[in-house]
Amino acid sequence: MDNEKLAASPLKTVVIPHVNLGTPSRNYLAEVSPRIDARISSYMKANGYKVLPQRDFKQHWNSAVRAFGDPVDPTTGRVNMKTFSQIMQSVRDRFAETSELDAFVFTDLVELDVPFNVGLKHIGRWDGVSRRPSMQGPGTGVNADFDWSMTAAVASLQVTIFDMDLKRLFVSRGGLDATDAIDARSSTGRYIRRRAILENNNFIDEGIALALHPLIEMDKYPGNP
Repeated sequence: MDNEKLAASPLKTVVIPHVNLGTPSRNYLAEVSPRIDARISSYMKANGYKVLPQRDFKQHWNSAVRAFGDPVDPTTGRVNMKTFSQIMQSVRDRFAETSELDAFVFTDLVELDVPFNVGLKHIGRWDGVSRRPSMQGPGTGVNADFDWSMTAAVASLQVTIFDMDLKRLFVSRGGLDATDAIDARSSTGRYIRRRAILENNNFIDEGIALALHPLIEMDKYPGNP
């Protein structure tokens, strides 16, 4: 966190872009992004920030994409950062003309691989949170030979904030939940993708609070890691 800049010019008005700062999220994460962005918006509003409608950003973004082209290669998913920068400069200029915007709050959903092998309860820990694995399928227990050293896919929220000069003010990450579950149908033991992704709002809210700390002081930080 750039404490000096934030002390000199505290953030009051922000907007949450609908696009990732980096590589686009996997499809199953992108589907839940609007819901998580809405909870981030509510959390920031509750802590004194004015959050402009995301549709304003979409409008300016789409206009800039028509001028400069889509920065994301649909085949590879790679981002052309030169084009991305040109678009963001155009978006910034439009906001400067029409609002008192202070910053862009990028909210990327990223996936990591972690094992659930801490302690007898098989806890997975990453980015400030502790989670237990869930089961998926008709079974009720885990095979005694299950390899707990295997890694499972988990999700985190990465928050990156840029000022109107497009200089980075803040970056942090908070853990959310696993996107994999133990396959109860497997006799050998394996992980499979969960049918319901990031459905636990308490977990989401914890990850949001962690990702925005210490910009917004998290209540009882660091929670219960």
